[in-house]
Amino acid sequence: MTRDRAALGAFLRACRDRLTPAEAGITAFPGRRRVPGLRKEEAALLAGLSTDHYSRLEQGRQSRVSEDVVDALARALRLTEVERRHLRDLAAPTRRTAVTDARPQRPEPGLLRVMTGLDHLPVLLLGRRSEVLARNALLTEVLGHDLPPGTSFVRYLFTDPDVRDRIVNWHDFAAAAVGGLRLELGVHPGDRLLITLVDDLRAADPQVARWWDEQSVADRTSLTKQIAHPVAGGLTFGIEAVSLPHAPQQRLVVYTVEPGSPTAQVLPMLASWSTPVS
Repeated sequence: MTRDRAALGAFLRACRDRLTPAEAGITAFPGRRRVPGLRKEEAALLAGLSTDHYSRLEQGRQSRVSEDVVDALARALRLTEVERRHLRDLAAPTRRTAVTDARPQRPEPGLLRVMTGLDHLPVLLLGRRSEVLARNALLTEVLGHDLPPGTSFVRYLFTDPDVRDRIVNWHDFAAAAVGGLRLELGVHPGDRLLITLVDDLRAADPQVARWWDEQSVADRTSLTKQIAHPVAGGLTFGIEAVSLPHAPQQRLVVYTVEPGSPTAQVLPMLASWSTPVS
């Protein structure tokens, strides 16, 4: 069993386990059920596959998975668009080899220019593996952490001693970050640096291990972040992530605010306190 197919089987099992027959719109097959989720036979029926074919998929014994089968599984298991994309990545027909790309990541110049024009908002530029490529002074002031280029944002999120007090809804934001790592690993299953990052976080924090084992995926866009600032008080931001077609692995993360909101009113004061970062 290859690593890719093992990941495919684990994801299918998790999706099947969390969907009941009633939610799937079918009558449960007779017999004793050990878990409330779908049985293999029920998932196979919903996807229009034989039970043997579906079993081979979960066991990692199906070397080729067609687009039609991926679409049928996505419909049967009621997957979201993000989950469907992840399933398609896991089912990709080519076996991707293990790589370790340790070359420094360079910020995309166009995204840096956009960042410069948004200095009235907290902005962060992230690359592969949530590596910080650039950030502005206002972001540092809002988070209370420097995050210099080369820093792992996701490591900060789980290891900084003050972050869970600073980010009021840390739990929701952190769960989405773990789901984002799984989504990225589906695209780059042979990325040894990414695998090491995930393994380190799972070993360091039991909550990360639990979220990871749930097989959830997330596209870290359009999130709400609530900050408890020690001087400015409560701040609320809408987090929006922007990528360019020619640089899809870099994301400009913008902390947006509602016009006229208390957060919008206090940001100019915070900006006046901040020191430009290098």
